[in-house]
Amino acid sequence: MRGPHNIIRLIRTGATFERSGAMNLVLDAFETPAPLRAVAHALGWPFKWLGYKGDLNMPPATRALTALGPAYIKFGQVLSTRPDVVGNELAQQLRVLQDQLPPFSREEALAQVEQELGQPWQEIFTEFSEPIAAASIAQVHRAKLVKDGSDVAVKILRPGIERAFNKDVDAFYLAARIADLFAPGARRLRPMEVIEHFDGVVQGELDLRLESAAASEFAANTKDDKGFQLPQIRWAHSARRVMTLDWADGTALGDNAALDVAGHNRRELGERVLSLFLRHALRDGFFHADMHQGNLKVAANGDIIAYDFGIMGHIDEYTRRVYAEILYGFIKRDYKRVAEVHFEAGYVPAHQDVDEFARALRAVGEPIFGMDATQISMGRLLNYLFEVTERFGMETRTELILLQRTMVVVEGVARSLDPHINIWEVAHPVVEDYIKRSIGPKAMISDLGKTALVLARFGPRLPGLVEKALIAQTTETAPKNSGWRAWVKPGGVGLALGAFLTLGASWLF
Repeated sequence: MRGPHNIIRLIRTGATFERSGAMNLVLDAFETPAPLRAVAHALGWPFKWLGYKGDLNMPPATRALTALGPAYIKFGQVLSTRPDVVGNELAQQLRVLQDQLPPFSREEALAQVEQELGQPWQEIFTEFSEPIAAASIAQVHRAKLVKDGSDVAVKILRPGIERAFNKDVDAFYLAARIADLFAPGARRLRPMEVIEHFDGVVQGELDLRLESAAASEFAANTKDDKGFQLPQIRWAHSARRVMTLDWADGTALGDNAALDVAGHNRRELGERVLSLFLRHALRDGFFHADMHQGNLKVAANGDIIAYDFGIMGHIDEYTRRVYAEILYGFIKRDYKRVAEVHFEAGYVPAHQDVDEFARALRAVGEPIFGMDATQISMGRLLNYLFEVTERFGMETRTELILLQRTMVVVEGVARSLDPHINIWEVAHPVVEDYIKRSIGPKAMISDLGKTALVLARFGPRLPGLVEKALIAQTTETAPKNSGWRAWVKPGGVGLALGAFLTLGASWLF
Protein backbone atom coordinates (compact mmCIF):
# COMPACT_ATOMS: atom_id res chain seq x y z
CA MET A 1 0.00 0.00 0.00
CA ARG A 2 2.94 2.37 0.58
CA GLY A 3 3.44 4.88 -2.18
CA PRO A 4 3.01 8.47 -3.35
CA HIS A 5 -0.73 8.38 -2.67
CA ASN A 6 0.11 8.63 1.02
CA ILE A 7 1.39 12.17 0.46
CA ILE A 8 -2.26 13.15 0.04
CA ARG A 9 -2.99 11.45 3.36
CA LEU A 10 -0.33 13.53 5.14
CA ILE A 11 -1.49 16.77 3.50
CA ARG A 12 -5.05 15.89 4.48
CA THR A 13 -3.89 15.52 8.09
CA GLY A 14 -2.74 19.14 8.21
CA ALA A 15 -5.79 20.26 6.26
CA THR A 16 -8.12 18.51 8.71
CA PHE A 17 -6.53 20.30 11.65
CA GLU A 18 -6.94 23.61 9.82
CA ARG A 19 -10.56 22.92 8.86
CA SER A 20 -11.56 21.83 12.35
CA GLY A 21 -9.94 24.86 13.97
CA ALA A 22 -7.56 22.63 15.96
CA MET A 23 -4.31 23.77 14.35
CA ASN A 24 -3.72 26.83 16.55
CA LEU A 25 -4.86 24.97 19.65
CA VAL A 26 -2.28 22.23 19.06
CA LEU A 27 0.50 24.65 18.14
CA ASP A 28 -0.20 26.73 21.26
CA ALA A 29 -0.29 23.64 23.48
CA PHE A 30 3.21 22.64 22.36
CA GLU A 31 4.51 26.22 22.48
CA THR A 32 5.57 25.88 18.84
CA PRO A 33 8.18 28.44 17.69
CA ALA A 34 7.02 31.07 15.20
CA PRO A 35 8.96 29.71 12.16
CA LEU A 36 7.58 26.19 12.62
CA ARG A 37 4.11 27.60 13.23
CA ALA A 38 4.31 29.42 9.90
CA VAL A 39 5.39 26.24 8.10
CA ALA A 40 2.50 24.28 9.63
CA HIS A 41 -0.05 26.84 8.47
CA ALA A 42 1.57 27.08 5.03
CA LEU A 43 1.18 23.33 4.57
CA GLY A 44 -2.33 23.12 5.96
CA TRP A 45 -4.17 26.28 4.96
CA PRO A 46 -3.98 26.06 1.11
CA PHE A 47 -5.37 22.52 1.24
CA LYS A 48 -8.00 23.24 3.86
CA TRP A 49 -10.71 22.09 1.46
CA LEU A 50 -9.14 18.60 1.49
CA GLY A 51 -9.58 18.25 5.25
CA TYR A 52 -12.19 15.97 6.76
CA LYS A 53 -15.21 17.77 8.13
CA GLY A 54 -15.63 15.54 11.18
CA ASP A 55 -18.35 15.71 13.80
CA LEU A 56 -19.30 19.36 14.31
CA ASN A 57 -20.62 18.55 17.79
CA MET A 58 -17.12 17.64 19.00
CA PRO A 59 -14.42 20.05 20.23
CA PRO A 60 -11.87 20.97 17.51
CA ALA A 61 -8.99 18.65 18.46
CA THR A 62 -11.24 15.66 19.12
CA ARG A 63 -13.13 16.35 15.92
CA ALA A 64 -9.90 16.34 13.86
CA LEU A 65 -8.43 13.17 15.38
CA THR A 66 -11.63 11.13 15.18
CA ALA A 67 -12.09 12.17 11.56
CA LEU A 68 -8.53 11.11 10.69
CA GLY A 69 -8.77 7.56 12.02
CA PRO A 70 -7.82 5.10 14.77
CA ALA A 71 -4.05 5.62 14.75
CA TYR A 72 -4.52 9.36 15.33
CA ILE A 73 -7.03 8.59 18.07
CA LYS A 74 -4.46 6.42 19.84
CA PHE A 75 -2.04 9.34 19.83
CA GLY A 76 -4.71 11.64 21.23
CA GLN A 77 -5.44 9.19 24.05
CA VAL A 78 -1.86 9.51 25.26
CA LEU A 79 -1.93 13.31 25.16
CA SER A 80 -5.22 13.40 27.07
CA THR A 81 -3.41 12.24 30.21
CA ARG A 82 -0.82 15.05 30.09
CA PRO A 83 -2.38 18.45 30.82
CA ASP A 84 1.06 19.54 32.04
CA VAL A 85 2.39 19.00 28.49
CA VAL A 86 -0.52 20.06 26.26
CA GLY A 87 -2.47 22.31 28.62
CA ASN A 88 -5.76 21.77 30.44
CA GLU A 89 -7.98 22.89 27.55
CA LEU A 90 -6.57 20.45 24.99
CA ALA A 91 -6.29 17.60 27.52
CA GLN A 92 -9.95 18.04 28.44
CA GLN A 93 -10.99 17.95 24.77
CA LEU A 94 -9.00 14.77 24.18
CA ARG A 95 -10.36 12.96 27.25
CA VAL A 96 -13.45 11.78 25.32
CA LEU A 97 -11.14 9.76 23.05
CA GLN A 98 -10.61 7.25 25.84
CA ASP A 99 -14.05 5.64 25.84
CA GLN A 100 -16.64 8.08 24.50
CA LEU A 101 -16.29 7.76 20.72
CA PRO A 102 -19.30 7.24 18.43
CA PRO A 103 -20.35 3.56 18.66
CA PHE A 104 -21.48 1.16 15.96
CA SER A 105 -24.91 -0.43 16.25
CA ARG A 106 -26.00 -3.25 18.57
CA GLU A 107 -27.16 -5.22 15.52
CA GLU A 108 -23.69 -5.09 13.96
CA ALA A 109 -22.19 -6.19 17.27
CA LEU A 110 -24.56 -9.17 17.58
CA ALA A 111 -23.84 -10.21 14.00
CA GLN A 112 -20.12 -10.36 14.84
CA VAL A 113 -20.82 -12.34 18.02
CA GLU A 114 -22.75 -14.98 16.07
CA GLN A 115 -20.15 -15.13 13.32
CA GLU A 116 -17.20 -15.46 15.72
CA LEU A 117 -18.76 -17.79 18.30
CA GLY A 118 -20.66 -19.91 15.79
CA GLN A 119 -24.11 -19.91 17.38
CA PRO A 120 -27.13 -17.61 17.83
CA TRP A 121 -26.45 -14.95 20.43
CA GLN A 122 -29.60 -15.91 22.37
CA GLU A 123 -27.98 -19.27 23.18
CA ILE A 124 -25.07 -17.45 24.86
CA PHE A 125 -26.63 -14.36 26.46
CA THR A 126 -29.99 -13.70 28.07
CA GLU A 127 -29.37 -9.94 27.89
CA PHE A 128 -27.18 -7.82 25.61
CA SER A 129 -27.09 -4.04 26.08
CA GLU A 130 -26.56 -1.14 23.73
CA PRO A 131 -22.90 0.01 23.58
CA ILE A 132 -21.76 1.42 26.93
CA ALA A 133 -18.25 2.48 25.90
CA ALA A 134 -16.66 2.97 22.49
CA ALA A 135 -12.95 3.47 21.85
CA SER A 136 -10.72 3.60 18.79
CA ILE A 137 -10.39 -0.15 18.19
CA ALA A 138 -13.46 -1.72 19.81
CA GLN A 139 -16.53 -1.11 21.92
CA VAL A 140 -18.05 -2.78 24.97
CA HIS A 141 -21.54 -4.12 25.75
CA ARG A 142 -22.90 -5.37 29.06
CA ALA A 143 -24.51 -8.81 28.91
CA LYS A 144 -25.70 -11.70 31.07
CA LEU A 145 -24.65 -15.30 30.42
CA VAL A 146 -27.22 -18.05 29.86
CA LYS A 147 -24.94 -20.58 31.58
CA ASP A 148 -24.70 -19.12 35.09
CA GLY A 149 -26.44 -15.74 34.97
CA SER A 150 -23.18 -13.83 35.48
CA ASP A 151 -22.86 -10.22 34.37
CA VAL A 152 -20.13 -9.91 31.76
CA ALA A 153 -18.53 -7.32 29.50
CA VAL A 154 -18.35 -8.20 25.81
CA LYS A 155 -15.67 -6.42 23.80
CA ILE A 156 -16.13 -6.39 20.01
CA LEU A 157 -13.82 -5.00 17.32
CA ARG A 158 -15.14 -2.22 15.12
CA PRO A 159 -16.20 -3.44 11.66
CA GLY A 160 -13.46 -2.77 9.12
CA ILE A 161 -11.02 -1.54 11.78
CA GLU A 162 -8.10 -3.52 10.33
CA ARG A 163 -8.28 -1.76 6.97
CA ALA A 164 -8.80 1.67 8.54
CA PHE A 165 -5.85 1.29 10.87
CA ASN A 166 -3.54 -0.03 8.14
CA LYS A 167 -4.40 3.03 6.04
CA ASP A 168 -3.34 5.34 8.87
CA VAL A 169 -0.12 3.52 9.62
CA ASP A 170 0.73 3.35 5.92
CA ALA A 171 0.91 7.15 5.85
CA PHE A 172 2.99 7.14 9.04
CA TYR A 173 5.57 4.93 7.32
CA LEU A 174 5.85 7.47 4.53
CA ALA A 175 6.30 10.30 7.05
CA ALA A 176 9.04 8.29 8.78
CA ARG A 177 10.79 7.65 5.47
CA ILE A 178 10.65 11.35 4.60
CA ALA A 179 12.14 12.17 8.01
CA ASP A 180 14.93 9.67 7.36
CA LEU A 181 15.74 11.18 3.97
CA PHE A 182 15.33 14.89 4.58
CA ALA A 183 15.92 15.35 8.33
CA PRO A 184 19.28 13.73 9.16
CA GLY A 185 19.02 14.97 12.73
CA ALA A 186 15.97 12.77 13.25
CA ARG A 187 17.67 9.53 12.19
CA ARG A 188 18.97 8.80 15.68
CA LEU A 189 15.30 8.60 16.75
CA ARG A 190 14.87 5.66 14.33
CA PRO A 191 11.50 6.85 12.99
CA MET A 192 11.01 3.75 10.82
CA GLU A 193 11.66 1.40 13.75
CA VAL A 194 9.35 3.43 15.97
CA ILE A 195 6.50 3.16 13.46
CA GLU A 196 7.20 -0.57 12.98
CA HIS A 197 7.01 -1.02 16.74
CA PHE A 198 3.77 0.95 16.97
CA ASP A 199 2.35 -1.03 14.06
CA GLY A 200 3.22 -4.34 15.70
CA VAL A 201 1.68 -3.35 19.02
CA VAL A 202 -1.65 -2.32 17.54
CA GLN A 203 -1.76 -5.30 15.16
CA GLY A 204 -1.72 -7.41 18.32
CA GLU A 205 -4.61 -5.33 19.63
CA LEU A 206 -6.62 -6.33 16.56
CA ASP A 207 -6.69 -10.00 17.65
CA LEU A 208 -8.72 -10.36 20.84
CA ARG A 209 -7.43 -13.90 21.39
CA LEU A 210 -4.02 -12.39 22.08
CA GLU A 211 -5.59 -9.87 24.42
CA SER A 212 -7.33 -12.67 26.33
CA ALA A 213 -4.03 -14.52 26.68
CA ALA A 214 -2.29 -11.36 27.88
CA ALA A 215 -5.02 -10.76 30.47
CA SER A 216 -4.64 -14.32 31.74
CA GLU A 217 -0.86 -13.98 32.12
CA PHE A 218 -1.21 -10.57 33.77
CA ALA A 219 -3.71 -11.99 36.26
CA ALA A 220 -1.35 -14.82 37.17
CA ASN A 221 1.51 -12.37 37.78
CA THR A 222 -0.52 -9.95 39.93
CA LYS A 223 -2.80 -12.27 41.91
CA ASP A 224 -1.05 -11.37 45.18
CA ASP A 225 -0.87 -7.60 44.64
CA LYS A 226 -2.86 -5.84 47.34
CA GLY A 227 -5.34 -3.20 46.22
CA PHE A 228 -5.38 -4.46 42.63
CA GLN A 229 -7.75 -6.77 40.76
CA LEU A 230 -8.54 -7.91 37.23
CA PRO A 231 -11.76 -9.30 35.69
CA GLN A 232 -11.68 -12.99 34.73
CA ILE A 233 -11.63 -13.97 31.04
CA ARG A 234 -14.48 -16.21 29.82
CA TRP A 235 -12.56 -18.29 27.28
CA ALA A 236 -15.57 -20.27 26.07
CA HIS A 237 -17.16 -17.06 24.79
CA SER A 238 -14.09 -15.38 23.31
CA ALA A 239 -12.59 -15.44 19.80
CA ARG A 240 -10.53 -13.28 17.42
CA ARG A 241 -13.01 -10.38 17.23
CA VAL A 242 -14.99 -10.99 20.43
CA MET A 243 -13.77 -11.14 24.04
CA THR A 244 -15.96 -11.85 27.07
CA LEU A 245 -14.86 -11.17 30.64
CA ASP A 246 -16.47 -10.67 34.04
CA TRP A 247 -18.16 -7.34 34.62
CA ALA A 248 -16.19 -4.95 36.85
CA ASP A 249 -18.26 -2.64 39.03
CA GLY A 250 -16.57 0.53 40.20
CA THR A 251 -16.08 4.28 39.88
CA ALA A 252 -14.18 5.57 36.86
CA LEU A 253 -10.70 6.66 37.92
CA GLY A 254 -11.07 9.81 35.84
CA ASP A 255 -14.18 11.01 37.72
CA ASN A 256 -12.69 12.89 40.68
CA ALA A 257 -16.04 14.16 41.93
CA ALA A 258 -17.48 10.64 42.08
CA LEU A 259 -14.34 9.34 43.79
CA ASP A 260 -14.68 12.03 46.45
CA VAL A 261 -18.35 11.24 47.00
CA ALA A 262 -17.48 7.55 47.38
CA GLY A 263 -14.93 8.46 50.05
CA HIS A 264 -11.81 7.29 48.20
CA ASN A 265 -8.43 8.85 49.00
CA ARG A 266 -7.32 10.25 45.65
CA ARG A 267 -3.74 10.90 46.78
CA GLU A 268 -3.34 7.29 47.87
CA LEU A 269 -4.91 6.08 44.61
CA GLY A 270 -2.44 8.16 42.58
CA GLU A 271 0.51 6.77 44.49
CA ARG A 272 -0.79 3.22 44.09
CA VAL A 273 -1.23 3.57 40.31
CA LEU A 274 2.40 4.64 40.00
CA SER A 275 3.82 1.99 42.33
CA LEU A 276 1.77 -0.81 40.72
CA PHE A 277 3.00 0.10 37.26
CA LEU A 278 6.64 0.18 38.38
CA ARG A 279 6.27 -3.10 40.27
CA HIS A 280 4.77 -4.85 37.26
CA ALA A 281 7.41 -3.47 34.89
CA LEU A 282 10.41 -4.23 37.11
CA ARG A 283 9.31 -7.35 38.98
CA ASP A 284 7.49 -9.13 36.14
CA GLY A 285 8.74 -7.44 32.99
CA PHE A 286 5.10 -7.56 31.82
CA PHE A 287 2.89 -4.53 32.35
CA HIS A 288 -0.36 -2.90 31.26
CA ALA A 289 0.80 -0.42 28.62
CA ASP A 290 -2.46 1.50 28.19
CA MET A 291 -3.20 2.65 31.75
CA HIS A 292 -5.22 5.77 31.03
CA GLN A 293 -8.33 6.71 33.04
CA GLY A 294 -10.67 5.00 30.57
CA ASN A 295 -9.13 1.61 31.43
CA LEU A 296 -9.17 1.93 35.22
CA LYS A 297 -11.89 1.81 37.88
CA VAL A 298 -11.99 1.88 41.66
CA ALA A 299 -14.02 -0.85 43.37
CA ALA A 300 -16.19 -0.13 46.40
CA ASN A 301 -13.46 -1.59 48.66
CA GLY A 302 -10.86 0.78 47.18
CA ASP A 303 -9.14 -1.75 44.89
CA ILE A 304 -7.96 -0.46 41.51
CA ILE A 305 -9.48 -2.50 38.68
CA ALA A 306 -7.68 -2.61 35.33
CA TYR A 307 -9.16 -3.80 32.05
CA ASP A 308 -8.56 -3.52 28.29
CA PHE A 309 -5.41 -5.59 27.82
CA GLY A 310 -4.89 -4.95 24.12
CA ILE A 311 -1.54 -3.23 24.66
CA MET A 312 0.82 -4.98 27.07
CA GLY A 313 4.51 -4.23 27.44
CA HIS A 314 7.34 -6.71 27.88
CA ILE A 315 10.97 -6.03 28.80
CA ASP A 316 13.69 -8.60 29.42
CA GLU A 317 15.60 -9.01 32.69
CA TYR A 318 18.71 -7.19 31.50
CA THR A 319 16.75 -4.15 30.28
CA ARG A 320 14.81 -4.09 33.56
CA ARG A 321 18.05 -3.89 35.52
CA VAL A 322 19.36 -1.09 33.33
CA TYR A 323 16.09 0.85 33.67
CA ALA A 324 16.04 0.32 37.45
CA GLU A 325 19.63 1.51 37.84
CA ILE A 326 18.87 4.63 35.82
CA LEU A 327 15.78 5.40 37.91
CA TYR A 328 17.60 4.64 41.15
CA GLY A 329 20.51 6.85 40.15
CA PHE A 330 18.14 9.76 39.54
CA ILE A 331 16.41 9.13 42.87
CA LYS A 332 19.78 9.10 44.68
CA ARG A 333 20.95 12.03 42.55
CA ASP A 334 23.98 9.97 41.50
CA TYR A 335 24.21 11.37 38.00
CA LYS A 336 27.66 9.91 37.35
CA ARG A 337 26.27 6.40 37.87
CA VAL A 338 23.26 7.18 35.67
CA ALA A 339 25.66 8.30 32.93
CA GLU A 340 27.82 5.19 33.35
CA VAL A 341 24.79 2.91 33.04
CA HIS A 342 23.86 4.60 29.76
CA PHE A 343 27.35 3.94 28.42
CA GLU A 344 27.50 0.36 29.74
CA ALA A 345 24.18 -0.46 28.08
CA GLY A 346 25.28 1.10 24.79
CA TYR A 347 22.58 3.78 24.91
CA VAL A 348 25.20 6.51 24.40
CA PRO A 349 28.03 6.13 21.83
CA ALA A 350 31.34 5.18 23.47
CA HIS A 351 33.21 8.17 22.02
CA GLN A 352 31.14 10.61 24.09
CA ASP A 353 32.41 12.01 27.39
CA VAL A 354 30.78 10.33 30.39
CA ASP A 355 31.44 13.28 32.73
CA GLU A 356 29.86 15.77 30.35
CA PHE A 357 26.86 13.49 29.99
CA ALA A 358 26.57 13.26 33.78
CA ARG A 359 26.53 17.05 34.06
CA ALA A 360 23.83 17.27 31.39
CA LEU A 361 21.73 14.73 33.32
CA ARG A 362 22.21 16.75 36.51
CA ALA A 363 20.68 19.75 34.74
CA VAL A 364 17.65 17.56 33.98
CA GLY A 365 17.29 15.95 37.40
CA GLU A 366 18.10 18.68 39.91
CA PRO A 367 15.10 20.94 39.14
CA ILE A 368 12.79 18.05 40.05
CA PHE A 369 13.91 17.56 43.63
CA GLY A 370 12.37 19.71 46.30
CA MET A 371 9.39 20.56 44.07
CA ASP A 372 5.92 19.15 43.82
CA ALA A 373 4.41 18.35 40.45
CA THR A 374 2.64 21.70 40.09
CA GLN A 375 6.01 23.49 40.03
CA ILE A 376 7.50 21.37 37.27
CA SER A 377 6.81 22.11 33.62
CA MET A 378 6.91 18.66 32.07
CA GLY A 379 6.80 20.23 28.62
CA ARG A 380 10.03 22.18 29.22
CA LEU A 381 11.60 19.16 30.93
CA LEU A 382 10.87 16.91 27.94
CA ASN A 383 12.22 19.55 25.56
CA TYR A 384 15.47 19.73 27.53
CA LEU A 385 15.78 15.94 27.64
CA PHE A 386 15.40 15.89 23.87
CA GLU A 387 18.19 18.46 23.53
CA VAL A 388 20.46 16.36 25.76
CA THR A 389 19.86 13.13 23.87
CA GLU A 390 20.40 14.90 20.55
CA ARG A 391 23.64 16.42 21.74
CA PHE A 392 25.08 13.08 22.84
CA GLY A 393 23.86 11.08 19.85
CA MET A 394 21.50 8.77 21.75
CA GLU A 395 19.31 6.65 19.50
CA THR A 396 15.70 5.71 20.22
CA ARG A 397 15.51 2.38 22.04
CA THR A 398 12.53 0.65 20.45
CA GLU A 399 12.39 -1.91 23.26
CA LEU A 400 11.74 0.94 25.71
CA ILE A 401 9.13 2.84 23.69
CA LEU A 402 6.12 1.27 25.43
CA LEU A 403 7.75 1.56 28.84
CA GLN A 404 8.52 5.25 28.36
CA ARG A 405 5.12 5.97 26.83
CA THR A 406 3.29 4.19 29.66
CA MET A 407 5.37 5.99 32.26
CA VAL A 408 4.16 9.28 30.76
CA VAL A 409 0.55 8.10 30.75
CA VAL A 410 0.64 6.71 34.30
CA GLU A 411 2.22 9.85 35.69
CA GLY A 412 -0.51 11.84 33.97
CA VAL A 413 -3.20 9.67 35.57
CA ALA A 414 -1.61 10.07 38.99
CA ARG A 415 -1.42 13.84 38.56
CA SER A 416 -5.08 14.00 37.59
CA LEU A 417 -5.85 12.42 40.98
CA ASP A 418 -3.37 14.54 42.94
CA PRO A 419 -1.64 17.48 41.21
CA HIS A 420 1.00 17.58 43.97
CA ILE A 421 2.23 14.00 43.54
CA ASN A 422 5.98 13.53 43.04
CA ILE A 423 6.89 10.56 40.90
CA TRP A 424 10.40 10.22 42.38
CA GLU A 425 9.17 9.93 45.97
CA VAL A 426 6.64 7.26 45.00
CA ALA A 427 9.15 5.37 42.84
CA HIS A 428 11.91 5.26 45.50
CA PRO A 429 10.76 2.25 47.61
CA VAL A 430 9.67 0.19 44.59
CA VAL A 431 12.91 0.71 42.66
CA GLU A 432 15.06 0.27 45.77
CA ASP A 433 13.39 -3.06 46.54
CA TYR A 434 13.99 -4.27 43.00
CA ILE A 435 17.64 -3.17 43.10
CA LYS A 436 18.22 -5.13 46.31
CA ARG A 437 16.71 -8.29 44.82
CA SER A 438 18.16 -8.10 41.31
CA ILE A 439 21.67 -6.70 41.76
CA GLY A 440 24.02 -8.35 44.25
CA PRO A 441 25.22 -11.79 45.45
CA LYS A 442 21.73 -13.34 45.53
CA ALA A 443 21.02 -12.18 42.00
CA MET A 444 24.38 -13.54 40.83
CA ILE A 445 23.62 -16.98 42.31
CA SER A 446 20.19 -16.91 40.70
CA ASP A 447 21.72 -16.02 37.31
CA LEU A 448 24.21 -18.89 37.58
CA GLY A 449 21.39 -21.27 38.43
CA LYS A 450 19.40 -20.17 35.36
CA THR A 451 22.50 -20.63 33.19
CA ALA A 452 23.02 -24.14 34.57
CA LEU A 453 19.41 -25.04 33.81
CA VAL A 454 19.84 -23.92 30.21
CA LEU A 455 22.97 -26.09 29.89
CA ALA A 456 21.19 -29.01 31.51
CA ARG A 457 18.40 -28.87 28.93
CA PHE A 458 21.02 -29.48 26.24
CA GLY A 459 22.60 -32.35 28.23
CA PRO A 460 21.32 -35.21 26.02
CA ARG A 461 22.60 -33.44 22.89
CA LEU A 462 26.00 -32.38 24.22
CA PRO A 463 27.88 -35.68 23.53
CA GLY A 464 26.77 -35.63 19.88
CA LEU A 465 27.61 -31.96 19.49
CA VAL A 466 31.05 -32.46 21.02
CA GLU A 467 31.71 -35.52 18.84
CA LYS A 468 30.81 -33.59 15.68
CA ALA A 469 33.04 -30.72 16.72
CA LEU A 470 35.96 -33.03 17.48
CA ILE A 471 35.58 -34.86 14.16
CA ALA A 472 35.53 -31.53 12.32
CA GLN A 473 38.63 -30.38 14.21
CA THR A 474 40.47 -33.67 13.54
CA THR A 475 39.60 -33.52 9.85
CA GLU A 476 40.80 -29.94 9.60
CA THR A 477 44.15 -30.67 11.26
CA ALA A 478 44.77 -34.18 9.87
CA PRO A 479 47.06 -33.23 6.94
CA LYS A 480 49.52 -31.39 9.16
CA ASN A 481 48.93 -32.81 12.62
CA SER A 482 47.79 -36.33 13.26
CA GLY A 483 46.75 -38.05 16.46
CA TRP A 484 47.44 -36.26 19.74
CA ARG A 485 49.26 -33.37 18.04
CA ALA A 486 45.94 -31.96 16.84
CA TRP A 487 44.95 -31.40 20.45
CA VAL A 488 47.86 -29.14 21.26
CA LYS A 489 46.74 -26.53 18.74
CA PRO A 490 45.12 -23.56 20.53
CA GLY A 491 41.79 -24.28 18.83
CA GLY A 492 41.92 -27.96 19.71
CA VAL A 493 42.77 -27.35 23.37
CA GLY A 494 40.07 -24.69 23.70
CA LEU A 495 37.49 -26.95 22.09
CA ALA A 496 38.31 -29.90 24.33
CA LEU A 497 38.37 -27.75 27.48
CA GLY A 498 35.10 -26.04 26.56
CA ALA A 499 33.41 -29.39 25.93
CA PHE A 500 34.66 -30.75 29.26
CA LEU A 501 33.48 -27.71 31.25
CA THR A 502 30.08 -27.69 29.52
CA LEU A 503 29.48 -31.37 30.26
CA GLY A 504 30.71 -30.95 33.81
CA ALA A 505 28.47 -27.94 34.48
CA SER A 506 25.38 -29.69 33.13
CA TRP A 507 26.09 -32.72 35.32
CA LEU A 508 26.84 -30.66 38.44
CA PHE A 509 23.60 -28.67 38.32
